[in-house]
Amino acid sequence: MGLLDTLFGAINDFTWGWSLIPFLVVLGVFFTVASGFVQFRFFKRMFNVLTGGDEDNDPTKISAREALFVSVGGRVGGGNIAGVAVAITAGGPGAVFWMWVIALIGMCTALVEATLAQLYKRTDENGDYRGGPARAIVHGLGENYRWLATIYAVCLIASFSIGFNAFQGNTVAGAALDSMDVPRLWTGIALSLLTGVIVFGGIHRIAKAADVIIPVMAIGYIGMALVVIVLNVFSLPAVLWDIVANAFGLREAVAGGMGAAIAQGLRRGLFSNEAGLGSAPNVAATAYVKHPVSQGITQSFSVFIDTILICSCTAFVILLADVYQPGAEGIDGVALTQQSMVEHVGAWAQYFLTFAILLFAFSSIMYNYYLGENALIFMTENKMAVLVLRVAIMGIVFLGAVAPGATAVFAFSDPMMGILAVVNLLALMMLFPVAMRIITDFRTQLAAGVAKPVFDPAQFPDLDTDPSAWPDAPAAAAGRGPVGST
Repeated sequence: MGLLDTLFGAINDFTWGWSLIPFLVVLGVFFTVASGFVQFRFFKRMFNVLTGGDEDNDPTKISAREALFVSVGGRVGGGNIAGVAVAITAGGPGAVFWMWVIALIGMCTALVEATLAQLYKRTDENGDYRGGPARAIVHGLGENYRWLATIYAVCLIASFSIGFNAFQGNTVAGAALDSMDVPRLWTGIALSLLTGVIVFGGIHRIAKAADVIIPVMAIGYIGMALVVIVLNVFSLPAVLWDIVANAFGLREAVAGGMGAAIAQGLRRGLFSNEAGLGSAPNVAATAYVKHPVSQGITQSFSVFIDTILICSCTAFVILLADVYQPGAEGIDGVALTQQSMVEHVGAWAQYFLTFAILLFAFSSIMYNYYLGENALIFMTENKMAVLVLRVAIMGIVFLGAVAPGATAVFAFSDPMMGILAVVNLLALMMLFPVAMRIITDFRTQLAAGVAKPVFDPAQFPDLDTDPSAWPDAPAAAAGRGPVGST
Protein backbone atom coordinates (compact mmCIF):
# COMPACT_ATOMS: atom_id res chain seq x y z
CA MET A 1 0.00 0.00 0.00
CA GLY A 2 2.89 2.31 0.81
CA LEU A 3 4.37 1.68 -2.63
CA LEU A 4 1.06 2.57 -4.30
CA ASP A 5 0.76 5.75 -2.23
CA THR A 6 4.25 6.75 -3.30
CA LEU A 7 3.51 5.99 -6.96
CA PHE A 8 0.22 7.89 -7.02
CA GLY A 9 1.82 10.75 -5.11
CA ALA A 10 4.61 11.00 -7.69
CA ILE A 11 2.09 10.99 -10.57
CA ASN A 12 0.03 13.65 -8.82
CA ASP A 13 3.09 15.84 -8.23
CA PHE A 14 4.22 15.45 -11.84
CA THR A 15 0.82 16.33 -13.31
CA TRP A 16 -0.96 18.74 -10.97
CA GLY A 17 2.18 19.81 -9.16
CA TRP A 18 4.00 21.76 -11.84
CA SER A 19 3.35 20.60 -15.40
CA LEU A 20 -0.38 20.27 -16.05
CA ILE A 21 -1.73 23.65 -14.96
CA PRO A 22 0.79 25.68 -17.04
CA PHE A 23 0.12 23.28 -19.93
CA LEU A 24 -3.64 23.88 -19.69
CA VAL A 25 -3.17 27.65 -19.48
CA VAL A 26 -0.68 27.91 -22.35
CA LEU A 27 -2.73 25.64 -24.59
CA GLY A 28 -5.93 27.54 -23.75
CA VAL A 29 -4.27 30.84 -24.66
CA PHE A 30 -2.95 29.34 -27.92
CA PHE A 31 -6.39 27.98 -28.87
CA THR A 32 -7.96 31.36 -28.07
CA VAL A 33 -5.53 33.37 -30.22
CA ALA A 34 -5.30 30.83 -33.07
CA SER A 35 -9.10 30.56 -33.33
CA GLY A 36 -9.54 34.32 -33.42
CA PHE A 37 -11.08 34.49 -29.91
CA VAL A 38 -13.90 32.23 -31.02
CA GLN A 39 -15.50 32.02 -27.56
CA PHE A 40 -16.13 35.79 -27.61
CA ARG A 41 -17.25 35.86 -31.25
CA PHE A 42 -19.96 33.32 -30.51
CA PHE A 43 -20.85 34.55 -27.02
CA LYS A 44 -24.31 35.90 -27.91
CA ARG A 45 -25.09 32.66 -29.75
CA MET A 46 -24.47 30.62 -26.59
CA PHE A 47 -27.73 31.77 -25.03
CA ASN A 48 -29.77 30.32 -27.92
CA VAL A 49 -29.43 26.85 -26.42
CA LEU A 50 -31.60 27.82 -23.45
CA THR A 51 -34.57 28.48 -25.74
CA GLY A 52 -33.73 25.87 -28.38
CA GLY A 53 -33.45 28.62 -30.96
CA ASP A 54 -30.25 27.27 -32.48
CA GLU A 55 -31.37 23.70 -33.17
CA ASP A 56 -34.41 21.68 -34.29
CA ASN A 57 -35.01 19.10 -31.56
CA ASP A 58 -35.77 15.45 -32.25
CA PRO A 59 -37.73 13.95 -29.30
CA THR A 60 -35.93 10.62 -29.76
CA LYS A 61 -32.49 12.23 -29.36
CA ILE A 62 -30.60 14.03 -26.60
CA SER A 63 -31.06 17.75 -27.24
CA ALA A 64 -28.27 20.32 -27.07
CA ARG A 65 -29.90 21.82 -23.97
CA GLU A 66 -30.12 18.44 -22.22
CA ALA A 67 -26.47 17.76 -22.98
CA LEU A 68 -25.64 21.23 -21.65
CA PHE A 69 -27.43 20.58 -18.36
CA VAL A 70 -25.82 17.15 -17.90
CA SER A 71 -22.37 18.68 -18.41
CA VAL A 72 -23.18 21.66 -16.15
CA GLY A 73 -24.33 19.14 -13.54
CA GLY A 74 -20.92 17.48 -13.79
CA ARG A 75 -18.87 20.65 -13.76
CA VAL A 76 -20.87 22.14 -10.89
CA GLY A 77 -20.32 20.27 -7.63
CA GLY A 78 -19.19 20.64 -4.07
CA GLY A 79 -16.10 22.43 -5.37
CA ASN A 80 -18.24 25.41 -6.34
CA ILE A 81 -19.17 25.79 -2.67
CA ALA A 82 -16.16 24.45 -0.76
CA GLY A 83 -13.42 24.84 -3.39
CA VAL A 84 -13.94 28.56 -3.96
CA ALA A 85 -13.83 29.14 -0.21
CA VAL A 86 -10.54 27.24 0.01
CA ALA A 87 -9.10 29.24 -2.90
CA ILE A 88 -9.99 32.53 -1.21
CA THR A 89 -8.59 31.35 2.13
CA ALA A 90 -5.28 30.23 0.59
CA GLY A 91 -4.93 32.82 -2.19
CA GLY A 92 -6.90 35.81 -0.96
CA PRO A 93 -9.68 37.64 -2.83
CA GLY A 94 -7.36 37.99 -5.84
CA ALA A 95 -7.81 34.27 -6.54
CA VAL A 96 -11.32 35.09 -7.75
CA PHE A 97 -9.97 37.34 -10.52
CA TRP A 98 -7.61 34.65 -11.84
CA MET A 99 -10.44 32.13 -11.59
CA TRP A 100 -12.41 34.36 -13.98
CA VAL A 101 -9.43 34.68 -16.34
CA ILE A 102 -8.90 30.92 -16.64
CA ALA A 103 -12.63 30.43 -17.21
CA LEU A 104 -12.62 32.86 -20.17
CA ILE A 105 -9.61 31.01 -21.63
CA GLY A 106 -11.10 27.61 -20.81
CA MET A 107 -14.25 28.48 -22.73
CA CYS A 108 -12.23 28.15 -25.95
CA THR A 109 -10.64 24.84 -24.90
CA ALA A 110 -14.10 23.49 -24.06
CA LEU A 111 -15.38 24.59 -27.48
CA VAL A 112 -12.54 22.83 -29.29
CA GLU A 113 -12.75 19.53 -27.39
CA ALA A 114 -16.56 19.36 -27.66
CA THR A 115 -16.42 20.14 -31.39
CA LEU A 116 -14.00 17.24 -31.92
CA ALA A 117 -16.16 14.91 -29.80
CA GLN A 118 -19.17 15.77 -31.96
CA LEU A 119 -17.21 15.44 -35.19
CA TYR A 120 -16.08 11.88 -34.46
CA LYS A 121 -19.22 10.63 -32.66
CA ARG A 122 -20.81 7.33 -33.70
CA THR A 123 -24.43 6.14 -33.87
CA ASP A 124 -25.00 3.07 -31.69
CA GLU A 125 -27.48 0.22 -32.15
CA ASN A 126 -30.20 2.17 -30.29
CA GLY A 127 -29.84 5.20 -32.52
CA ASP A 128 -28.10 7.20 -29.78
CA TYR A 129 -24.80 9.00 -30.26
CA ARG A 130 -21.57 8.16 -28.46
CA GLY A 131 -18.29 9.98 -28.62
CA GLY A 132 -15.60 11.71 -26.62
CA PRO A 133 -11.82 11.94 -26.54
CA ALA A 134 -11.30 8.14 -26.77
CA ARG A 135 -13.23 7.91 -30.04
CA ALA A 136 -11.71 11.17 -31.29
CA ILE A 137 -8.24 9.68 -30.75
CA VAL A 138 -9.05 6.44 -32.63
CA HIS A 139 -10.99 8.02 -35.51
CA GLY A 140 -9.01 11.24 -35.66
CA LEU A 141 -5.47 9.97 -35.15
CA GLY A 142 -5.87 6.35 -36.28
CA GLU A 143 -5.93 2.83 -34.88
CA ASN A 144 -2.22 3.07 -34.05
CA TYR A 145 -3.24 5.35 -31.18
CA ARG A 146 -5.88 3.02 -29.68
CA TRP A 147 -3.50 2.29 -26.80
CA LEU A 148 -3.60 5.99 -25.92
CA ALA A 149 -7.40 5.99 -26.07
CA THR A 150 -7.49 2.94 -23.78
CA ILE A 151 -5.30 4.67 -21.19
CA TYR A 152 -7.71 7.60 -21.34
CA ALA A 153 -10.76 5.33 -20.87
CA VAL A 154 -9.27 3.48 -17.89
CA CYS A 155 -8.31 6.74 -16.16
CA LEU A 156 -11.77 8.17 -16.81
CA ILE A 157 -13.44 5.24 -15.04
CA ALA A 158 -10.96 5.23 -12.15
CA SER A 159 -11.10 8.95 -11.45
CA PHE A 160 -14.68 10.01 -12.14
CA SER A 161 -16.90 6.93 -11.82
CA ILE A 162 -15.09 5.43 -8.82
CA GLY A 163 -13.12 8.06 -6.91
CA PHE A 164 -15.24 11.16 -7.39
CA ASN A 165 -18.54 9.33 -6.85
CA ALA A 166 -17.28 8.12 -3.47
CA PHE A 167 -16.34 11.72 -2.68
CA GLN A 168 -19.79 13.04 -3.69
CA GLY A 169 -21.52 10.45 -1.49
CA ASN A 170 -19.27 11.43 1.39
CA THR A 171 -20.01 15.14 0.88
CA VAL A 172 -23.79 14.68 0.92
CA ALA A 173 -23.77 12.39 3.96
CA GLY A 174 -21.48 14.75 5.87
CA ALA A 175 -23.66 17.79 5.14
CA ALA A 176 -26.86 15.92 6.11
CA LEU A 177 -25.26 14.76 9.38
CA ASP A 178 -23.92 18.18 10.33
CA SER A 179 -27.02 20.24 9.57
CA MET A 180 -29.92 17.82 10.18
CA ASP A 181 -28.40 14.99 12.26
CA VAL A 182 -29.35 12.41 9.62
CA PRO A 183 -27.22 9.27 10.16
CA ARG A 184 -24.79 8.48 7.38
CA LEU A 185 -26.35 5.02 6.92
CA TRP A 186 -29.77 6.37 5.97
CA THR A 187 -28.28 9.00 3.67
CA GLY A 188 -26.16 6.32 2.02
CA ILE A 189 -29.15 4.02 1.43
CA ALA A 190 -31.33 6.80 0.02
CA LEU A 191 -28.60 8.21 -2.20
CA SER A 192 -27.61 4.77 -3.49
CA LEU A 193 -31.22 3.84 -4.39
CA LEU A 194 -31.83 7.18 -6.06
CA THR A 195 -28.62 6.72 -8.04
CA GLY A 196 -29.80 3.28 -9.17
CA VAL A 197 -33.15 4.63 -10.40
CA ILE A 198 -31.37 7.16 -12.59
CA VAL A 199 -28.38 5.19 -13.93
CA PHE A 200 -30.44 2.12 -14.86
CA GLY A 201 -32.41 4.39 -17.18
CA GLY A 202 -29.32 5.19 -19.24
CA ILE A 203 -28.38 8.50 -20.82
CA HIS A 204 -31.98 9.44 -21.68
CA ARG A 205 -33.10 9.25 -18.04
CA ILE A 206 -29.94 11.03 -16.93
CA ALA A 207 -30.63 13.80 -19.45
CA LYS A 208 -34.29 14.14 -18.41
CA ALA A 209 -33.33 14.27 -14.72
CA ALA A 210 -30.65 16.87 -15.42
CA ASP A 211 -33.12 18.97 -17.41
CA VAL A 212 -35.14 19.34 -14.18
CA ILE A 213 -32.47 19.30 -11.46
CA ILE A 214 -29.86 21.62 -12.98
CA PRO A 215 -32.10 24.67 -13.62
CA VAL A 216 -33.52 24.36 -10.08
CA MET A 217 -30.02 23.99 -8.68
CA ALA A 218 -28.44 26.84 -10.64
CA ILE A 219 -31.33 29.31 -10.46
CA GLY A 220 -31.85 28.67 -6.74
CA TYR A 221 -28.20 29.17 -5.84
CA ILE A 222 -27.71 32.19 -8.12
CA GLY A 223 -30.97 33.66 -6.79
CA MET A 224 -29.77 33.34 -3.20
CA ALA A 225 -26.47 35.00 -4.11
CA LEU A 226 -28.34 37.87 -5.81
CA VAL A 227 -30.34 38.39 -2.62
CA VAL A 228 -27.06 38.61 -0.69
CA ILE A 229 -25.61 41.07 -3.23
CA VAL A 230 -28.73 43.29 -3.10
CA LEU A 231 -28.62 43.30 0.71
CA ASN A 232 -24.96 44.42 0.52
CA VAL A 233 -25.03 46.43 -2.70
CA PHE A 234 -23.17 49.41 -1.23
CA SER A 235 -20.31 47.14 -0.16
CA LEU A 236 -19.97 45.55 -3.60
CA PRO A 237 -17.61 48.16 -5.17
CA ALA A 238 -15.16 47.72 -2.30
CA VAL A 239 -15.23 43.93 -2.73
CA LEU A 240 -14.61 44.22 -6.49
CA TRP A 241 -11.68 46.56 -5.86
CA ASP A 242 -10.36 44.13 -3.24
CA ILE A 243 -10.46 41.31 -5.80
CA VAL A 244 -8.56 43.31 -8.44
CA ALA A 245 -6.06 44.84 -5.99
CA ASN A 246 -5.17 41.47 -4.52
CA ALA A 247 -4.95 39.88 -7.97
CA PHE A 248 -2.18 42.27 -9.02
CA GLY A 249 -0.36 42.47 -5.70
CA LEU A 250 -1.53 46.00 -4.89
CA ARG A 251 -2.81 44.70 -1.58
CA GLU A 252 -1.46 41.52 -0.01
CA ALA A 253 -4.13 39.49 1.80
CA VAL A 254 -2.24 36.23 2.36
CA ALA A 255 1.33 34.97 2.42
CA GLY A 256 2.59 34.72 -1.13
CA GLY A 257 0.61 37.72 -2.34
CA MET A 258 0.03 37.85 -6.08
CA GLY A 259 1.69 34.47 -6.65
CA ALA A 260 -0.67 32.73 -4.22
CA ALA A 261 -3.67 34.46 -5.82
CA ILE A 262 -2.68 33.33 -9.31
CA ALA A 263 -1.90 29.76 -8.25
CA GLN A 264 -5.11 29.29 -6.28
CA GLY A 265 -7.31 31.04 -8.84
CA LEU A 266 -5.99 29.01 -11.77
CA ARG A 267 -6.19 25.75 -9.84
CA ARG A 268 -9.75 26.35 -8.65
CA GLY A 269 -10.90 27.49 -12.08
CA LEU A 270 -9.41 24.46 -13.84
CA PHE A 271 -10.70 21.97 -11.26
CA SER A 272 -14.15 23.52 -11.36
CA ASN A 273 -14.87 23.99 -15.06
CA GLU A 274 -12.88 20.91 -16.24
CA ALA A 275 -12.06 22.61 -19.56
CA GLY A 276 -9.31 20.59 -21.21
CA LEU A 277 -9.56 17.66 -18.79
CA GLY A 278 -11.43 15.51 -21.32
CA SER A 279 -14.53 14.66 -19.28
CA ALA A 280 -17.35 16.89 -20.59
CA PRO A 281 -16.80 15.99 -24.30
CA ASN A 282 -18.20 12.52 -23.54
CA VAL A 283 -21.55 14.15 -22.78
CA ALA A 284 -21.25 16.75 -25.52
CA ALA A 285 -21.10 13.97 -28.12
CA THR A 286 -24.54 12.63 -27.14
CA ALA A 287 -26.43 15.66 -28.45
CA TYR A 288 -28.31 15.84 -31.72
CA VAL A 289 -27.11 19.02 -33.47
CA LYS A 290 -26.76 20.10 -37.07
CA HIS A 291 -23.08 21.06 -36.80
CA PRO A 292 -20.26 20.02 -34.39
CA VAL A 293 -19.46 23.65 -33.55
CA SER A 294 -23.02 24.21 -32.32
CA GLN A 295 -22.39 21.87 -29.40
CA GLY A 296 -18.90 23.29 -28.98
CA ILE A 297 -20.50 26.69 -28.39
CA THR A 298 -22.95 25.11 -25.94
CA GLN A 299 -20.14 23.48 -23.94
CA SER A 300 -18.25 26.76 -23.89
CA PHE A 301 -21.37 28.25 -22.29
CA SER A 302 -21.32 25.55 -19.59
CA VAL A 303 -17.87 26.78 -18.48
CA PHE A 304 -19.29 30.30 -18.25
CA ILE A 305 -22.20 29.07 -16.11
CA ASP A 306 -19.96 27.02 -13.83
CA THR A 307 -17.22 29.53 -13.09
CA ILE A 308 -18.30 33.04 -14.06
CA LEU A 309 -21.77 32.61 -12.56
CA ILE A 310 -21.89 29.92 -9.86
CA CYS A 311 -18.32 30.13 -8.50
CA SER A 312 -18.65 33.91 -8.44
CA CYS A 313 -21.84 33.57 -6.39
CA THR A 314 -19.92 31.70 -3.70
CA ALA A 315 -17.09 34.25 -3.82
CA PHE A 316 -19.41 37.22 -3.32
CA VAL A 317 -21.31 35.49 -0.50
CA ILE A 318 -18.00 34.98 1.34
CA LEU A 319 -16.37 38.34 0.61
CA LEU A 320 -19.47 40.38 1.45
CA ALA A 321 -19.60 38.80 4.92
CA ASP A 322 -17.35 39.38 7.95
CA VAL A 323 -16.68 35.67 8.57
CA TYR A 324 -13.70 35.48 6.21
CA GLN A 325 -10.46 36.66 7.78
CA PRO A 326 -7.47 37.05 5.41
CA GLY A 327 -4.63 34.72 6.30
CA ALA A 328 -6.71 32.53 8.60
CA GLU A 329 -5.77 28.84 8.45
CA GLY A 330 -7.56 25.58 9.12
CA ILE A 331 -11.00 26.79 7.97
CA ASP A 332 -13.23 24.21 6.30
CA GLY A 333 -14.49 25.40 2.91
CA VAL A 334 -18.11 24.35 3.35
CA ALA A 335 -18.16 25.80 6.86
CA LEU A 336 -16.86 29.17 5.65
CA THR A 337 -19.51 29.39 2.93
CA GLN A 338 -22.23 28.20 5.28
CA GLN A 339 -21.31 30.64 8.07
CA SER A 340 -21.15 33.49 5.56
CA MET A 341 -24.59 32.61 4.21
CA VAL A 342 -26.04 32.39 7.73
CA GLU A 343 -24.64 35.84 8.56
CA HIS A 344 -26.38 37.32 5.53
CA VAL A 345 -29.86 35.77 5.69
CA GLY A 346 -30.18 33.83 8.94
CA ALA A 347 -29.79 30.33 10.38
CA TRP A 348 -32.17 28.71 7.87
CA ALA A 349 -29.48 29.21 5.20
CA GLN A 350 -27.58 26.16 6.47
CA TYR A 351 -30.51 23.96 5.40
CA PHE A 352 -30.64 25.69 2.03
CA LEU A 353 -26.94 25.03 1.57
CA THR A 354 -27.35 21.37 2.52
CA PHE A 355 -30.07 21.04 -0.11
CA ALA A 356 -27.83 22.79 -2.66
CA ILE A 357 -24.97 20.41 -1.87
CA LEU A 358 -27.36 17.46 -2.31
CA LEU A 359 -28.40 18.65 -5.78
CA PHE A 360 -24.83 19.55 -6.76
CA ALA A 361 -23.50 16.18 -5.65
CA PHE A 362 -26.31 14.12 -7.15
CA SER A 363 -25.98 15.85 -10.53
CA SER A 364 -22.25 15.05 -10.40
CA ILE A 365 -22.95 11.39 -9.60
CA MET A 366 -25.19 11.08 -12.70
CA TYR A 367 -22.53 12.74 -14.83
CA ASN A 368 -19.67 10.67 -13.38
CA TYR A 369 -21.58 7.45 -13.99
CA TYR A 370 -22.19 8.26 -17.66
CA LEU A 371 -18.51 9.03 -18.20
CA GLY A 372 -17.67 5.57 -16.89
CA GLU A 373 -20.35 3.89 -19.00
CA ASN A 374 -19.14 5.63 -22.16
CA ALA A 375 -15.52 4.65 -21.46
CA LEU A 376 -16.50 1.06 -20.69
CA ILE A 377 -18.53 0.68 -23.90
CA PHE A 378 -15.55 2.02 -25.84
CA MET A 379 -13.39 -0.78 -24.41
CA THR A 380 -15.88 -3.66 -24.55
CA GLU A 381 -19.24 -4.45 -26.15
CA ASN A 382 -20.15 -6.88 -23.35
CA LYS A 383 -23.50 -5.62 -22.00
CA MET A 384 -22.95 -7.42 -18.70
CA ALA A 385 -20.02 -5.06 -18.04
CA VAL A 386 -22.40 -2.08 -18.05
CA LEU A 387 -24.72 -3.85 -15.60
CA VAL A 388 -21.80 -4.56 -13.28
CA LEU A 389 -20.72 -0.90 -13.49
CA ARG A 390 -24.20 0.34 -12.55
CA VAL A 391 -24.36 -1.90 -9.48
CA ALA A 392 -20.79 -0.96 -8.57
CA ILE A 393 -21.60 2.76 -8.75
CA MET A 394 -24.49 2.26 -6.31
CA GLY A 395 -22.11 0.45 -3.96
CA ILE A 396 -19.40 3.09 -4.29
CA VAL A 397 -21.83 5.92 -3.52
CA PHE A 398 -23.11 3.99 -0.48
CA LEU A 399 -19.57 3.24 0.75
CA GLY A 400 -18.51 6.85 0.36
CA ALA A 401 -21.56 8.00 2.34
CA VAL A 402 -21.42 5.61 5.30
CA ALA A 403 -17.67 5.59 5.98
CA PRO A 404 -16.21 9.04 6.83
CA GLY A 405 -12.71 7.86 5.98
CA ALA A 406 -13.66 5.74 2.98
CA THR A 407 -12.56 8.32 0.45
CA ALA A 408 -8.95 7.79 1.52
CA VAL A 409 -9.09 4.52 -0.43
CA PHE A 410 -9.73 6.54 -3.57
CA ALA A 411 -6.63 8.73 -3.29
CA PHE A 412 -5.75 7.67 -6.83
CA SER A 413 -8.50 9.90 -8.31
CA ASP A 414 -6.43 13.07 -8.70
CA PRO A 415 -3.38 11.38 -10.30
CA MET A 416 -5.66 9.39 -12.61
CA MET A 417 -7.37 12.63 -13.64
CA GLY A 418 -3.92 14.12 -14.20
CA ILE A 419 -3.02 11.35 -16.67
CA LEU A 420 -6.47 11.74 -18.25
CA ALA A 421 -5.87 15.44 -18.82
CA VAL A 422 -2.38 14.93 -20.27
CA VAL A 423 -3.71 12.36 -22.78
CA ASN A 424 -6.60 14.64 -23.73
CA LEU A 425 -4.36 17.68 -24.20
CA LEU A 426 -1.94 15.73 -26.39
CA ALA A 427 -4.86 14.65 -28.58
CA LEU A 428 -6.23 18.21 -28.71
CA MET A 429 -2.88 19.55 -29.89
CA MET A 430 -2.66 16.98 -32.67
CA LEU A 431 -6.30 17.42 -33.74
CA PHE A 432 -6.50 21.21 -33.44
CA PRO A 433 -5.95 21.75 -37.22
CA VAL A 434 -8.99 19.52 -37.85
CA ALA A 435 -11.04 21.48 -35.31
CA MET A 436 -10.09 24.72 -37.06
CA ARG A 437 -11.33 23.33 -40.39
CA ILE A 438 -14.71 22.58 -38.80
CA ILE A 439 -14.86 25.99 -37.09
CA THR A 440 -14.02 27.68 -40.41
CA ASP A 441 -16.80 25.72 -42.12
CA PHE A 442 -19.26 26.95 -39.47
CA ARG A 443 -18.11 30.55 -39.87
CA THR A 444 -18.26 30.35 -43.66
CA GLN A 445 -21.87 29.21 -43.57
CA LEU A 446 -22.80 31.99 -41.15
CA ALA A 447 -21.10 34.54 -43.41
CA ALA A 448 -23.12 33.18 -46.35
CA GLY A 449 -26.34 33.91 -44.48
CA VAL A 450 -27.08 30.38 -43.21
CA ALA A 451 -28.81 30.88 -39.85
CA LYS A 452 -28.28 27.28 -38.72
CA PRO A 453 -25.10 25.83 -40.29
CA VAL A 454 -25.26 22.16 -41.28
CA PHE A 455 -22.28 19.81 -41.24
CA ASP A 456 -21.86 17.71 -44.38
CA PRO A 457 -19.42 14.78 -43.97
CA ALA A 458 -19.16 14.57 -47.77
CA GLN A 459 -17.28 17.89 -47.72
CA PHE A 460 -14.61 16.28 -45.53
CA PRO A 461 -13.92 12.90 -47.19
CA ASP A 462 -10.49 12.61 -45.59
CA LEU A 463 -11.99 12.54 -42.09
CA ASP A 464 -13.19 9.28 -40.50
CA THR A 465 -16.70 10.45 -39.65
CA ASP A 466 -20.00 8.56 -39.35
CA PRO A 467 -22.48 9.99 -41.88
CA SER A 468 -25.39 8.33 -40.05
CA ALA A 469 -24.70 10.71 -37.15
CA TRP A 470 -25.54 13.69 -39.38
CA PRO A 471 -29.10 13.10 -40.65
CA ASP A 472 -29.51 16.72 -41.75
CA ALA A 473 -26.60 16.57 -44.20
CA PRO A 474 -27.39 16.48 -47.96
CA ALA A 475 -25.60 13.12 -48.24
CA ALA A 476 -27.95 11.61 -45.62
CA ALA A 477 -30.96 12.77 -47.60
CA ALA A 478 -29.53 10.96 -50.64
CA GLY A 479 -29.54 7.71 -48.68
CA ARG A 480 -25.85 7.45 -47.93
CA GLY A 481 -25.25 4.66 -45.40
CA PRO A 482 -23.17 4.78 -42.22
CA VAL A 483 -19.51 4.01 -42.02
CA GLY A 484 -17.23 3.56 -39.06
CA SER A 485 -17.73 1.74 -35.80
CA THR A 486 -17.52 2.18 -32.10
